[in-house]
Amino acid sequence: MPHEERLSKAVWDVLAEQGLERLTIRAVAAAAGCTTGLVMHRFPNRRALLRHARQLLHETTKARVETLEATAASPRAALRAILHQGLALDPQTVAESTVWLGFLAAAVADEELTDLHRVNSRAWRTRVGRLVEACGPPQDPATVTVALIAMVEGAAAFAAADPSAYPPAVQEAMLDSALAAFGLSEDPGGRR
Repeated sequence: MPHEERLSKAVWDVLAEQGLERLTIRAVAAAAGCTTGLVMHRFPNRRALLRHARQLLHETTKARVETLEATAASPRAALRAILHQGLALDPQTVAESTVWLGFLAAAVADEELTDLHRVNSRAWRTRVGRLVEACGPPQDPATVTVALIAMVEGAAAFAAADPSAYPPAVQEAMLDSALAAFGLSEDPGGRR
């Protein structure tokens, strides 16, 4: 595996498996099996590590939601599919939720990280909002969009921290209930 790939994987793994407090140059070097100097050549500080992890998360989820949206039978099916992928349902999405939480925790006290968070969150909100509008909810689309995102992101965060209280079936039921509450659970043709 090339150095860049190995370092990226190490940054991701340390943040996802050990948490924000243990995300250090030294921990990444140990996970990558290299020297701290090699890590510092690519990532000079913790902020750079966090920016990289957040960018990986953004790229991974963007590719996934673009595929889901492109292959969905309808806007409602696309909306459910992209919201569903945001839940913490399996090891990959639990790791993604943990990385997102770590980044968000660090961003609270760091204006540069906060700005990056806002840019990526705005892109997510725009995508979900476009699909909500295409579904024609009876309520205000902007409010529905924010409510659905908050439910999905909240469920994923809680599931990452306490998986036994928020197993996949519970998270999926929450999503389906939220969609139903906003009149977005079925296409006019009766499909999900």
